[in-house]
Amino acid sequence: MISKLTMTDEHRKSVILEYFRAFDNGGVTPEGVSILELFAEDAQVYFPKWGIATGRVQIGEMFQDLGARLVSITHDYAHFNWIFSGTDVVVCEGTSHGEHVEGSWCAGSPDWGAGYWCDVFEVRDWKINRCFIYLDPDYGASDSSRYPWLTKPE
Repeated sequence: MISKLTMTDEHRKSVILEYFRAFDNGGVTPEGVSILELFAEDAQVYFPKWGIATGRVQIGEMFQDLGARLVSITHDYAHFNWIFSGTDVVVCEGTSHGEHVEGSWCAGSPDWGAGYWCDVFEVRDWKINRCFIYLDPDYGASDSSRYPWLTKPE
């Protein structure tokens, strides 16, 4: 499909910020719109340990699966690092905190724990076409026995 709408990096950033706000608000934007409406019909989303979801229906299934494990999440907007490519690709790196069914987490507590993430987006025509999420999905820090450096006494 040929793009008909001109978007600047700031426009792309505004779409991505709307996505994070919706995620922090249980999947609904501040205007009351489903997070899925922010995605193109054939968009792809990757989440570790889930895989790649293609299309709004599968993305909705992925978000339902993830949401069933989250009690709450807050992204720390003031500390986002933005990387603009001069194309449709935008990288956003940041931190989060919240509560998971396995307990609460906060980036930096501990340093090796959950809460640090980096997402790679492609945004065209005011829709997210691709979002690949890179993070440690072990919010409860319960997978430490497989990593000997995490179980060393201090």
